[in-house]
Amino acid sequence: MLISERVKTHWWRGALVVAAVAVACFSASPFAGVFCLLPILLWCGLAPSPRTGLVVGLVLVALLAWFVLPGALGFAGRWVPAPIEVYWLHTTLAAVICAIGARRGVVRLFLLVVAGFVVTGGALFAAYESPPGDEGVAPGPAQLRITRSIGCGSHDCWGVLEATGDRAPDVMREYVLERHFTPAPQSGITQIPQYCRHTGVVVDHTVCVGLRTLAPDAVRAEWYVG
Repeated sequence: MLISERVKTHWWRGALVVAAVAVACFSASPFAGVFCLLPILLWCGLAPSPRTGLVVGLVLVALLAWFVLPGALGFAGRWVPAPIEVYWLHTTLAAVICAIGARRGVVRLFLLVVAGFVVTGGALFAAYESPPGDEGVAPGPAQLRITRSIGCGSHDCWGVLEATGDRAPDVMREYVLERHFTPAPQSGITQIPQYCRHTGVVVDHTVCVGLRTLAPDAVRAEWYVG
């Protein structure tokens, strides 16, 4: 009976955590997925009542979904959060929502925000002079034979895909366009076609990929974060 009463009283806490974990699984990195669960876990300890706990918790899950799912689905645009914003902007907004709902635990909420900014600094430092991740370009079209590598020079690194197969240049171009990259003005002597994708609510996160045609059945894609 005691266990049954506890389940009736606290079921919403488990439901919120399960929903948040399901959303966080789509995060760009495992660490980001775990970190963005902290506001939900903290809220489950601060909630003053089941009703308030569930309502505010659902708002937090919706906030988490906004920061994780559009990027995971490859969307781009002004209202698609940049990957780095998951650490600091999501944390800050979540802390404000928790403070409004709980009206207590201000110190813990403040520490959560500080942790978000510290992790943001660490993530930026770790990314300095390091090659970009998949960024919507890798792994490349499934119907092509793909070789992936890294190029570096002048304190910068970029990702490289060399793809071969039937109509490889056209297939790769269609692939990046489907992932919300848009044609960018060409620059340089070689005039390699460039395609860029912008995300970020506050901080602009730009990824550009150049497609160099090597042969009718071969193409080289090079991408970098601007």
